[in-house]
Amino acid sequence: MTAQPEVPTLELNDGSLIPILGYGTGTAWYKTAGDTSINRELVDSAKTAVKLGYKHLDRAEVYRTEEELGQSIKESGVPRDELFVTTKVNHTRIDDIPAAIEDSLKKLQLDYVDLYLIHAPFSATSETQLQSAWAAMEQVRAAGKARSIGVSNFLQNHLETVLKTAKIVPVVNQIEYHPYLQHGDLVPFQESKGIKTVSYSGLVPITRAPGGPLDPLLSGLAKKYAVNESEVLLRWTEIKEISDLGQQKHYRAFWREKFAEDDRS
Repeated sequence: MTAQPEVPTLELNDGSLIPILGYGTGTAWYKTAGDTSINRELVDSAKTAVKLGYKHLDRAEVYRTEEELGQSIKESGVPRDELFVTTKVNHTRIDDIPAAIEDSLKKLQLDYVDLYLIHAPFSATSETQLQSAWAAMEQVRAAGKARSIGVSNFLQNHLETVLKTAKIVPVVNQIEYHPYLQHGDLVPFQESKGIKTVSYSGLVPITRAPGGPLDPLLSGLAKKYAVNESEVLLRWTEIKEISDLGQQKHYRAFWREKFAEDDRS
């Protein structure tokens, strides 16, 4: 197999480096409660992603696919320290984070994850509960179970609540982000606090909202640079220094030099 170009990284506020492109499965591979089978298609898909150059592999407790990720890592033959593994605690378990991370590590067959996230803040019924959950995340990091810790689907008010008592600032907030959903002041607020953005559903303009006002622009840029429209959207997030989770078949290193300044906004 042809050697794949190295995916660029972003430096997080704790000094860790996160690949700017990650392989996320999310709801596409969601397993129902009680399903204990191993999805070989998912295992093979993740192994292929690693062979294609993906180093960041993203899963979550709620999707019940951590066993598949662990098996794919084991079978890939890639050294653990060459991979960046993310998982997330289910928002319904924020009062039980120490047990949740142990469950996840067992399923992943790992001693630690590179990034551990609170999947969502919405089950917290008070500021104190959310702050306590973050304190538990800090303990997970101190115990060496996660190299970095962050959040997902947080709004600005949730971040402000956590930051009131946090000893460690979240390294990322993973959110749905694309040209049609830029969240107003949220990303600038995160940047002001040193919190990077990781995006999911970045291809919505072409997968779920075709026919929108961006269509002519995306089509024109794709034709201009001889790439596809999904790669145009990927490059848009990279320019903004946002790490993107997707299932791109390959990453084109030449984008860094070839994307004209006038086409970057």
